[in-house]
Amino acid sequence: MRSDTIKKGIERIPHRALLFATGITREDLGKPFIGIASSFTDLVPGHTQMRPLESAIENGIYAGGGRPFVFGIPGICDGIAMGHAGMHYSLASRELIADMVESIANAHCLDGLVLLTNCDKITPGMLMAAARLNIPSIVVTAGPMVTGRLRGKRLSLVRDTFEAVAKAKTGELSQKEIETVEMCACPGSGSCQGLYTANTMSCLTETMGMSLTGCATSMVALAKKERIAFESGRKIVRLVEEDVRPRSIMNKRAFHNAITVDMALGGSSNTVLHLLAIAREAKVDLPLKLFDDISKATPNICSLEPTGNFYMEDLEYAGGIPAVLKRLKESLKNNPTVNTKSIYTIADEAEITDSEVIRPLNNSYNKEGGIAILYGNLAPDGSVVKQTAVSAKMKVFQGQAICFNSEEEAMKAILNGKIQKGRVVVIRYEGPAGGPGMREMLSPTSAIVGMGLADDVALITDGRFSGGTRGPCIGHISPEAYSGGAIAAVRDGDIIKIDIPKRKLELVVSDEELKARLAKIKKPKPKITEGYLSRYARMVSSADKGAILK
Repeated sequence: MRSDTIKKGIERIPHRALLFATGITREDLGKPFIGIASSFTDLVPGHTQMRPLESAIENGIYAGGGRPFVFGIPGICDGIAMGHAGMHYSLASRELIADMVESIANAHCLDGLVLLTNCDKITPGMLMAAARLNIPSIVVTAGPMVTGRLRGKRLSLVRDTFEAVAKAKTGELSQKEIETVEMCACPGSGSCQGLYTANTMSCLTETMGMSLTGCATSMVALAKKERIAFESGRKIVRLVEEDVRPRSIMNKRAFHNAITVDMALGGSSNTVLHLLAIAREAKVDLPLKLFDDISKATPNICSLEPTGNFYMEDLEYAGGIPAVLKRLKESLKNNPTVNTKSIYTIADEAEITDSEVIRPLNNSYNKEGGIAILYGNLAPDGSVVKQTAVSAKMKVFQGQAICFNSEEEAMKAILNGKIQKGRVVVIRYEGPAGGPGMREMLSPTSAIVGMGLADDVALITDGRFSGGTRGPCIGHISPEAYSGGAIAAVRDGDIIKIDIPKRKLELVVSDEELKARLAKIKKPKPKITEGYLSRYARMVSSADKGAILK
């Protein structure tokens, strides 16, 4: 066992003394040491119910014959960090999480890991660590939040709070209505109710085979989730004994399956960044173009909020991810999982209980998958759009640019009514390095929807979007403005053409004019010059490479 390094031999007398100081017994020295990387925090609604799951995992590890050790990993709530300087830290925290799990696991020579996670950057950070360490690992996601209720209507975070900001600004909502929505939209713990980034990543984690069957959609605080946590603890001991490692599961086939399910679900565009980053740690070559190739061949069979009117609880009761795998089996590649069952076996054993929530392939919501990758002179290295969240009217759009060099500038203009129909809002210098941290533009996109402009205004950025974003919003534009990308050369009044079916994003100027403009642009000074974010900005790659640290 890896842990023998700190347990065995005369020279390890001091190490054993310190281990005994933690309360372990001499008998425990013969057991696998299993780390429980817990991202419990009172700051993040998706993580406040993790204490019972920690206990369930511990009990499972004991039952399986291992010795558990809980250690803490921080988490950021994207919703709370949204729309201000705090969002600079969100994506950047993914790298810290991966580094911290690696540091603890290697410093203490742990034999295996149970990764207890739930929200946007924490889950991919945990998966990056598992792939990098390549020691037996299982992921437990804490579960989705139930929908809020108000006068018989189901409520969720994005539609009923972020999109309500513009309505509140214009006086469409009274103070009492605002206070009521604030209290009712998020009724308790869990990852926010729609198919936003957190829940999409949970679904893809299960699809890749890194969490037990049913984990992704099992609702927060229910006994089913505790049973999954217990069984994950017991299972990890077996994986250690059999030396089943993450890279034997997170292989090329697993990433193919994850992208396929992502497209079928219509998941968050952030998954592109995260799957690219995880694949790099797993030593899997994953080109950006593969997302588009799979999308063109995969029908969108689910329509969850923000795109549609179903929620994670509906997906759970329709059969969860196993039911989605059943629908897609012919498009999937058979692969092992931490269940010790193959993907095909899980699909065969699944039951689909609601054919509207998980439609048949011949009755899909859209012929293509959720995400499209656009190229053109504005994005020679690619850009990302959640095409299933764009109305048919706006999939081909041409408009005049109105440019902003920060999210705050754009948000102020939107709320002050300065964005007219037929415009393309350009938000730049918000990329991985220029931001830094590639902030999500949920506040501007939600404000545009709330102002009733979703079918009249497009938004493009070298930043990114929340999984809750809907409308013609194109992000991840690469190269970013800070690195001299073409988006830096756009001027107010320029014509921008968007053609999602043809995968095109074009600035209507000649090549000569574009080159001349770019030659005159000087690289701006960094927005942040000290602390972690200044180091992050110097080391981070472009979005089309997953915004990883070089």
